[in-house]
Amino acid sequence: MNSLYDPSLEEVSRLEALRQLELLDTAPSEAFDRITRMAAQLFQLPIAAVSLTDSDRQWFKSKVGVAQDAIPRIKAPCAAVADSGRMLEVPDLLESECFRDSPLADSGIRFYLGAPLVTKTGHCLGAMCVLGTEPRSVSDADRATLADLAAMVMAQIELQHALGRIDPVSGLPNRSQFVSDVRDLGLVTAEGAPQLAALVSLATPEELSDAMRVMGGTWLDDIVRDAVPALRRLAGGGKVYHVAPTQFAFLAPLGLSLARFSGTLMAWLGERKPMGQCGFLTTATVGLVRFAVGQDAPLDVLRNLHSAAHDARDAESGLRVYSPEQDAAYRHRFWLISEFGRALAQASELHLVFQPKVSLHHGSCLGVEALLRWTHPDAGPIPPGEFMPIVETTALARATTEWVLEAALRQLAAWRLDGVSLQVAVNVSAVNLEEPDFSDRVLEGLARHGLPAACLALEMTESALMRKPKIAHDTMARLAEGGVKIAIDDFGTGYSSLSYLQDMPADVVKIDQSFVRGMEKDERTLALVTTMIKLSHDLGHRVVAEGVETEEVAQLLRAAGCDEAQGYYYGRPMAPAALADWLAGR
Repeated sequence: MNSLYDPSLEEVSRLEALRQLELLDTAPSEAFDRITRMAAQLFQLPIAAVSLTDSDRQWFKSKVGVAQDAIPRIKAPCAAVADSGRMLEVPDLLESECFRDSPLADSGIRFYLGAPLVTKTGHCLGAMCVLGTEPRSVSDADRATLADLAAMVMAQIELQHALGRIDPVSGLPNRSQFVSDVRDLGLVTAEGAPQLAALVSLATPEELSDAMRVMGGTWLDDIVRDAVPALRRLAGGGKVYHVAPTQFAFLAPLGLSLARFSGTLMAWLGERKPMGQCGFLTTATVGLVRFAVGQDAPLDVLRNLHSAAHDARDAESGLRVYSPEQDAAYRHRFWLISEFGRALAQASELHLVFQPKVSLHHGSCLGVEALLRWTHPDAGPIPPGEFMPIVETTALARATTEWVLEAALRQLAAWRLDGVSLQVAVNVSAVNLEEPDFSDRVLEGLARHGLPAACLALEMTESALMRKPKIAHDTMARLAEGGVKIAIDDFGTGYSSLSYLQDMPADVVKIDQSFVRGMEKDERTLALVTTMIKLSHDLGHRVVAEGVETEEVAQLLRAAGCDEAQGYYYGRPMAPAALADWLAGR
């Protein structure tokens, strides 16, 4: 057996095991430094180190009392530990045949004790060692203590590698390791020193979802593995982190300018060639972040990287530097969603106002539109144009419509008890039209409040109707059959076809205010509005013009045959009591 043993093959295997752990040339880590300090204190020695044996050097992952980061491997006691895989004790280097002429002995070191750092697969990475400038004997207690410290080092290495620090597909350190390493930058770099980081995204979430539906999870594994070598080169030999399924982060070399760093990344984006058939399905983007070492929290750095990479989708170059202003807008959007969800749960901050719709022929109020208002306890009144477009894209859309609808029906019932007969219009979103039980809930609410269905109108935009036309049409048809009135809101701003409009079970078309305001100054706009009114009438719909603010516009609409008008010229959105006074005044 001994004659077949080839130490060179064993060394190749050992070095590969060492490099797979991604420990060499990494930043100091408090997790390892804590053990090294403990070793120096327990042995009452000036020098202690976690020494990793590379092909030609001893590199110190952690050290106490050592100025340099590495020493030559030749005649280094730690190299002997790595070769043998056994503890090595040298009471006096000057008395040792092997080490009396070593660089350590020449530097004044006399005592050495090193315990092997051995992986579960049997590879010795180097040594946990303590050194002194005076000769010293070694006791059994010393050996046991150092062996325990070496085991603690290996436990930390295995913890980082096996328990959530290494991605199993790419073999790269993951998000947790990125956060840890960014935090540890402060151990070797002055606090506040500028640093650049990049995040490369190989595919958008939509591309990832679509491709995996067709090709399965192995497709993702393939593009990740194929990308790793190029990303290592892009990082200039630095550490690359696999922080999300198709996202990789790395730090720029200290001192590298933003212009040079971004130039390198943009060149990579421009030269990147699709890898196989799968590559044509993906779009790579890069986000860049500038941060201050020791001052910006690692999780904030990572969040900002994700934000910049997301914004890079809209950049022609595919690269975007993190913008605090854009990030502030996104965080405000998130705050709005969170706070509105809270307000919806308690509802004391929400209320309805009602804007009248007036007949252009006899001036009477035929109905009102219910509009949601929100007064935040700290921020004050928040305009609906700020929060409603966001709410309609979230899971809050259903609950919001439910709240508005219930509040509108309660007000309708109260008005009818007071002898006021008005039709109330409520806006609904595309999400509502796609709910299978939406029409049933609306009709049940009317019945519960004892209201005729015709007193309720539901307003929906063309864009909402066209998102899923068949489902929207079926929902509208069920509501219309139940007696609820249907209005197409913001007419002219969407993308619906005339054939679809012809088949739509709607009673009213509302011309968007963007066409109405200023129509008295633009003959082409006036002609367009006139055509829209005629077209709607020909299809059997009544027409309401929004945004009417002057008598001149009202006269033009009346001459064009428009049925009703809504806008500040007639009345602003009002609370129920103010609306009652407005009605009494007419």
